[in-house]
Amino acid sequence: MNKIWSNSGDSHFIEPDDLWSKHLSKELAELTPRAVKDPGGLTETVYVDGQSFQRRLPNPTQREFGEASSRAPGFNDFTQRIPDQDDEGIWCELVFPSLGMWAASFKTRELVKQTARITNDFSVDEIIRLSPRLLPTAQVSTLDVDDAIEEMQRCAGLGFTSVFLPVVPHPMQEDWQHMYWEPLWSAMEEANMVVAFHVGTEPVDMANGQVIGVWFRGNGGAVLNYNETTFTGQRAVAKMVASGALDRHPNLKVMLSEGGSTWVPFLADRLEEGYRQHYMSVRPKLSRSPREILYSQVYTSFQHDQSAIIAAQHMGYTNILWGSDYPHLEGTYGHTQETLHGLFDGVDEALSQRIRFGAFEELFPSAPKLPANLAGSLGQ
Repeated sequence: MNKIWSNSGDSHFIEPDDLWSKHLSKELAELTPRAVKDPGGLTETVYVDGQSFQRRLPNPTQREFGEASSRAPGFNDFTQRIPDQDDEGIWCELVFPSLGMWAASFKTRELVKQTARITNDFSVDEIIRLSPRLLPTAQVSTLDVDDAIEEMQRCAGLGFTSVFLPVVPHPMQEDWQHMYWEPLWSAMEEANMVVAFHVGTEPVDMANGQVIGVWFRGNGGAVLNYNETTFTGQRAVAKMVASGALDRHPNLKVMLSEGGSTWVPFLADRLEEGYRQHYMSVRPKLSRSPREILYSQVYTSFQHDQSAIIAAQHMGYTNILWGSDYPHLEGTYGHTQETLHGLFDGVDEALSQRIRFGAFEELFPSAPKLPANLAGSLGQ
């Protein structure tokens, strides 16, 4: 097979387990996430900033469909990451944290502020300085808007081009549709920083019995929980549109990673209908239609979905990126070329280019382009 190259709108880095604890005071370090395996080794208890919950441990070596999974060599060795991506045919990639996804569950303001700064400094030293092909997302507080703006602006000066935000802020804070966050949207638009949501990042809310990624238990639970993560991402986007946040900031762009893409045309239909049929009750009034806002300012990524390409072909929504989800289990590591050929063989070349490179380059124009010597008939 000819190698197909693509940028990736979704990947992750695995931070050292002690990244936060070794830089924090003893009092704050004790609040960082830690997991203790329970007797028998089938479950573990997770402790997060004074909260705790129990979860079942998966067995990633057993898979009904396909061979046993293998962990990518570069999952925590950044010197191996570029060789991994060269083998897989991935040029540039947007990189989300892993440990950092717990930060939305912190309820201590200083803990959120300091862990964000520690992670961002680590990202500069270990990722940005390693290669311009890796675009890590900056972390900021979701407890205090002034703290968020301060760290976002610092990160913009360090070379970051996007800010990772959970699909839901901490339950102690207002949700994304509230005007509390308006100063952040203004500051990010001014700094040309992309709002980078990632599915599956709901905070722990033990007061209401909510544990990250667990809505259902028992029969079908694993599939239902994976499916459910897509909806919280869609809600985050809907909040940004319906609240007028994106309408007020037409140069602000939103990226929602790992949530698929086909839902965007449906969401546009639903929001347009709601806006039209309930116009008398709608606040605020928008200067553009929900569809126009969605199609021009919201970008999404998918891994395996054939329907994403159909959405671009026939529904007019083309702000779609392919993503590998490296190095996670549900990603494409080890079969990326098979996946890309299965998705793009026979697809119109202009549309293929749009999904593999064009939309990514619109979001991140400073990212390096694929060199001509690597581009074959399917390269660029």
